[in-house]
Amino acid sequence: MYSSMDEDEGYDESSVVSSMLWVRNLRRYIKSDPGISSEAMMELEIRRILLNIFKEKHRKNAEAGIIPSFYKKKPEDGSISHTVQRLAKYRFLKKQSDILLDADDLDAMWLCLRENCVVDEATGSERVGYEDFCQIASLCTEQIGSKCRRFFNPSNFMKFEKDESGRISILSFYLYAMRTVSLTQARIDMSELDEDSDGFLQPHEMEAYIRGLIPNLAQLRDMPAAFVQMYCHIAAHKFFFFCDPSRRGKACIKKILLSNCLQELMELHQENDGEGDTDQNDNWFSVASAQRICDTFLDLDKDTNGTLGKDELRAYAEGSLTDIFIERAFDEHVRHGKTVIGLAWEMDFESFLDFVLALENKDTPEGLTYLFRCLDLHGRGYLTAADIHILFRYVREKWIQVGNYELCTEDVRDEIWDMVRPADPLRITLSDMLACKQGGTIASILIDVRGFWAHDNRENLLQEDEEPLDIDMTRN
Repeated sequence: MYSSMDEDEGYDESSVVSSMLWVRNLRRYIKSDPGISSEAMMELEIRRILLNIFKEKHRKNAEAGIIPSFYKKKPEDGSISHTVQRLAKYRFLKKQSDILLDADDLDAMWLCLRENCVVDEATGSERVGYEDFCQIASLCTEQIGSKCRRFFNPSNFMKFEKDESGRISILSFYLYAMRTVSLTQARIDMSELDEDSDGFLQPHEMEAYIRGLIPNLAQLRDMPAAFVQMYCHIAAHKFFFFCDPSRRGKACIKKILLSNCLQELMELHQENDGEGDTDQNDNWFSVASAQRICDTFLDLDKDTNGTLGKDELRAYAEGSLTDIFIERAFDEHVRHGKTVIGLAWEMDFESFLDFVLALENKDTPEGLTYLFRCLDLHGRGYLTAADIHILFRYVREKWIQVGNYELCTEDVRDEIWDMVRPADPLRITLSDMLACKQGGTIASILIDVRGFWAHDNRENLLQEDEEPLDIDMTRN
């Protein structure tokens, strides 16, 4: 795992240490003092010295009334400080990786759990009480080592649901251990790619992490080599859509680890049995989904200039999206974003990915925030009855255009108001739409004629197990 770091930096640990004068002096000091004879004692002594220096500096600043510094400039590349920082990070990550359980250790733990559990006669589940839990801890420590003890402390036992006899499910405990190991390993791998060690990943770093996962994910191993770079770009973009809502160009590693995106990506560990084509298309990180997005963009790009104009984007979803929504999407998410020289207000591939992610995740706060900016026609932070009337008028036009029955806009407006129940009876805010738990449905009603059809026929769809939508958008 760490050999690549040594190759990239062009040094090994011994050469760096031996080249530093202060290290040699420290070694001489240690050898000259018989009281410091171990690495542990040396660590304690260094910690004590640094702590005294910190306390003295803090005392002087307090006496002088100086505001403590809250920003420290990062060391320059190639400097001694930068080299020491990278070396310390390398050693820390390696130490954390060494104390992790590997696949063989987890298998041994599962075997110990199975051999020392009790089968519940009523449910058939395998359970273990606290006394047996402690015994299993001792057995695992003998077979695996002390690194497994962290999972067998009393607080972990208390985390799990217990039956009437105070026993926990061994499967739940084992899955907890597996997920802890997996997330810790993921954090180590991401931290290794974090070049400036600030706890955030930039897009190219996230793409590198995904590229490293491909050989370990069963459903991605056979991906064509020519498609890997594009796949990594598409996959990484979803992480930044959900984990970087402020569009700062970097995502917090902790937030990535806790996001549903990582869980969705890890689902590709399972072998594809050939019967889950629909599930593959639903999973953004599947090869089929990435190819679908690329094909859609290429099909829409009629002039093959690498960007989409408004007329080209109107063909998305078979033309079911309203014209005013397309206009607003360009106003809010293209004009105020990146522009292409010589191509006024055209949507590039990254903006298209945001567009697709928002439409496919309308019920999430991130997707609804994207769409609400398009619905907010005047940029006031709220919708009025007049805004609803204007937005739905375009849906009504498409609805009548394909031969459906007449609609009353006022009835739809009142229904939306009843669904939201806003805090202010005259305004609907983004917070109101998030709180009502129906924001995605309301957005679909106002921007997509198919979305309105699905809402209008929701009872029939439930009875008929969601029969395919049958609206011909080509009729005049």
